[in-house]
This record gives sequence, C-alpha cells and structure tokens, in this order.
Amino acid sequence: MSFRIDQNRFFLDTYRTRIRDTVTNAEQADCEQAVEKLFKEFLKQKSSFGLKGPILNRDKHVTYLLKSLRHLPRSHESLDASRPWLVYWITQALYLLDEQLSDTFITDICNFLKQCQHPDGGFGGGPGQIAHLAPTYAAVNSLCLLRSQKAYEVIDRKKLSAWLKTIRDPINGSFSLHIDGESDIRATYCAASVATVCQLEDRIELFQNTAEWVVSCQTYEGGFGACPGAEAHGGYSFCGYATLLLLDRESLCDRDSLLRWTVNRQMTFEGGFQGRTNKLVDGCYSFWVGALIPLIRAIQRRQCTRDNQDANAKHDDQIFDTIAAQEYVLLCCQVNHTGGFTDRPKADARGSDLYHTCYCLSGLSLFQDGGQDQTPIICGDDDNKL
Repeated sequence: MSFRIDQNRFFLDTYRTRIRDTVTNAEQADCEQAVEKLFKEFLKQKSSFGLKGPILNRDKHVTYLLKSLRHLPRSHESLDASRPWLVYWITQALYLLDEQLSDTFITDICNFLKQCQHPDGGFGGGPGQIAHLAPTYAAVNSLCLLRSQKAYEVIDRKKLSAWLKTIRDPINGSFSLHIDGESDIRATYCAASVATVCQLEDRIELFQNTAEWVVSCQTYEGGFGACPGAEAHGGYSFCGYATLLLLDRESLCDRDSLLRWTVNRQMTFEGGFQGRTNKLVDGCYSFWVGALIPLIRAIQRRQCTRDNQDANAKHDDQIFDTIAAQEYVLLCCQVNHTGGFTDRPKADARGSDLYHTCYCLSGLSLFQDGGQDQTPIICGDDDNKL
C-alpha cells in the first residue's frame, strides 16, 4: 500500500493554514508544523533504513499496558474516581493487541471491579464511591473483555436494572450519569450499552421515548451534541448514533447529514480526525468519529440487501482516506520510547496516556477493516494488523 506522505509534491500541494490571524488559526498552523516535522523524520528514516512503512511497536505497548495494571504514577491521582475506566482502557487495548491476560490478572480485575459495584446496583469510580453510569459502562465492558464466566458473574443484573430506573428521566427517556446528576447523551448511551450487553429483561420499558430524545440532540451540522441545542461533537455523535442502533431506531435520524459531517472531520494535512468544527486533530477521535463510518456503512449495506440492490456496487468506495488516518496514528500519536499513544505532537507533550492508547488502537483497528470484502487495508507491514 502506497503512502500518502510519500507521494510527489504532497508537502507542496496539500492545503495548510498559512495565515495566523486568529488564535484558532495560529494553533492549527503550529499543529500542522509539528505533524510535518514527524512526517519528514519518518521519510528520512524510511530512505536511510529501507523501512516498508510505519511500525506498530506492539511489544512496547503491551509492556506499558501490563505495567499500568499494577503501577501508575502519582499523576494519575486525579483519576481516582475513574478507576474502572483505567481497567477498561488497558483491557481493550490489550485485546486489540491480541494479548491474553493471565488467570492472576483476570482474578485480580474481577475482585477489584466487584469492590466497585454499588450495593444498590451499578458501579462507582472506585470502591465505596457512588454508582455512576460512566464507570458502570467501563466496568461492564472490562468484564466482558475478560471472556471469563467468573467475570460475567460479577455483574448483578437485577440490581443494575433497578438502579437504571432511578436515573432515567420519566418524561423524555434520557438518563443521568448518577442520581441527581446531569442528563446527557453520554449517559444515555452508557445506559443503552450496558442494558444491551447484559440483556436486561426490561429493556423495552426502560427505553421508552429515549430514541426520540436522542434524535433531538442532532444538530444542523449533522452531528450530535451533548443535549438538545448543544454543538455537534465527535464523542457525542458516536454516543447518539450508537444508541439509536442499540435501540433499533436508527431510521429516526438524518443519516446522510451525519455521514457528511463525519467525513468532514478528517483533517486535510494531518490525516487524523478532529472532534468538532475548527478544532485541532486528536488521536482519540480515530475511534469516536472514525467508528461512525463503518456503523453507517453497515446500515446502508443492510438497506441495499433488503431492497435487492448490490450493496458492494453502491457503498464499497472509500469515503475517507484510511491510509492517511493510519499514518497519523502511527507517526504522530505513537510514543515509541515508552509505549502507548498520545493525542497529537506538541511542544509540552507529557508522553503517552491510557485513554489515547485505547482509542488510537481502536481507531487503527477500524481503519484497517476493508469493509464488505474483508480485505484488510494496512498502512505499513502486515505485522501492523490488529
């Protein structure tokens, strides 16, 4: 597979920000310069050492992730109320890297998350903390990723169902993150996700009017905001569309408008995705925005099949540059000396973090998916395949 940045005149012809008349434009220009520096450093190495392409440093990432399951630096103290998220980011990343956890790790994770489960249902951000939908989502997905009966049995499904009813808005069907907390599309997605994964028996009753509320969050741009009237955002757009799919109500939204908004989040020069209009590229949106594309294309193909049309003929064309997206993750977000990934290259970079490691790898896996014909599209050597 040829590289975008290796093409003749790429650095001359690709549009970049030249005028620094606003803070936004100045920050964008600085970001593009930092990305250009890394692109050119790679091309120099490729020429000097005969590299086939960017390399996914699996071993370093696995070492970084496994170490983080046991020991975290003091800088992570601010995430004390997000400890199930740390577990999820690590287990999801290791799953993508095809790294099987030992029985000891599985037992320890199960025991820890069991301590995070609230007596009234749901999971808190740590042992003894209030039940909250965000860590509940993280805990449930972490336990499922362990693929162990021991892990599945940690979840108290009856209490989870009862707790979800206490944070549901009986009028519009949306959900709050916790009792007396704010109601938004993140919480609603987390509720729909855990209810579906856990196959809660009262799902139909639990999500009355929910899809209609979610659709009211779709904006004039095409993406979804956190709540009705809010700005379209990558993370919220994934949450909104995924919720509609989970509830089998996708037809309520304006899919074409969402797809147009989504593909326009890919940055022309950097190749990665931004989360909002006029914002900087960020590796995490490789998943939050990038994941919308295969979800939408799957629905399009399903409709073509139902209508007896050729799904491949109509929807197998590439609507975004998957090689450019992979180049950005591998060359600009990968932290080679320590393992892990970050959001973007910048002067005050603090190294990799677990959040971006999880979602950069998740996005990279999506970008490699060849669609209906199942032919992988891999930037670099086949060893990069997730």
